[in-house]
Amino acid sequence: MTTHHDVIIVGAGAAGLYAAIFAGRRGRRVLVLDHAEAAGKKILISGGGRCNFTNLHADPKRYLSDNPHFAISALKRHTQHDFIELVDRHGIPWHEKKLGQLFCDRSAKDIVRMLLDEMADSGAALRLACRVDGVERGPDGQGFELKTSHGGFTCDSLVLATGGLSIPKMGATGFALDLARQFGLKIVPTRPGLVPFTFAPDDLERTRDLSGIALDAWVEAGGARFREALLLTHRGLSGPSILQVSSYWAPGEFVTLDLAPDMDLAEHLKAQKRARPNAELKTVLGDLMPRRFAERLCETLLESRPLGRMQDKELAEAAALLQGWRLRPAGTEGYRTAEVMVGGIDTNELSSKTMEARRVPGLYAVGEAVDVTGWLGGYNFQWAWSSGWVAGQAA
Repeated sequence: MTTHHDVIIVGAGAAGLYAAIFAGRRGRRVLVLDHAEAAGKKILISGGGRCNFTNLHADPKRYLSDNPHFAISALKRHTQHDFIELVDRHGIPWHEKKLGQLFCDRSAKDIVRMLLDEMADSGAALRLACRVDGVERGPDGQGFELKTSHGGFTCDSLVLATGGLSIPKMGATGFALDLARQFGLKIVPTRPGLVPFTFAPDDLERTRDLSGIALDAWVEAGGARFREALLLTHRGLSGPSILQVSSYWAPGEFVTLDLAPDMDLAEHLKAQKRARPNAELKTVLGDLMPRRFAERLCETLLESRPLGRMQDKELAEAAALLQGWRLRPAGTEGYRTAEVMVGGIDTNELSSKTMEARRVPGLYAVGEAVDVTGWLGGYNFQWAWSSGWVAGQAA
């Protein structure tokens, strides 16, 4: 027996649940399907279990896409303030951690519970542990027919909300991309984003024992530049600044580090030479950054001598190296630890006003499956809310 719904949403994550709420509020008969045994699994692990649910500074300029204008409509029509209003209405306490990042005071479970309660109030239904085995157009070229592990379903509108390829251990798959290809939609090549870098063996040999050391730095790659903490790991580099630029980096490219941000290091070293001529370079650098890291720099990149025995030209060269240190990562840790997928369903295939596929009426795509990727810090959740809201108004 086949059951009909006005709207079927595949994916019970942030974008899918949100789309279901607003489609249901319009009186549409909505069903959400997910192969997982629990809804919102990625929400639950986000932000260390506290869910960085949006950012006060969410702005289209802080999103990557082959079409940077695509996200403007959704982000302006349903903003971070709209989502915060919903969170407040449910009495969920939250706080700003830094740089506009908003986190739950208690637990990410509060956000999932809010979404499920809102969805239930809207009349939308949820089926978990339901695998979708196939999707076809209806016999008259209208609507869709789904074969699932729970039987057959038909719908007028189908919303792809299964996310991207990041964190496969949480159940991530390429379902949305595969289905988009099935219906002839173009895909922007995908890659891991917001992901740590890995080092080649020789570079790793020099830094592995420094794992856990963090320092403030400007990091630049692919035309993007971020100032936040950098963290050395037993595989390479991580930390907020590294995760941010990783979304812009392409294999084989250099990453540039400024290890003495917001200062004229050359002038500082010259001043220290006058004030402390007997102090070694590694000692003076150890006042600006973790001592062990400064010592390793002087063992591998620089020669540490008393400043009084170094020419100003040598100090300037050392400063230039440390404030423009270029390194070439061997790669990234991949989708295993990536927080997002960069790329996805080509936005030229979709209407920015409805998220509907231009050439496949009734087919919608939202969230991470679409070629819109936000910065670290709640931006990708806001894209999920905004794109889900837009689809919910139209599907």
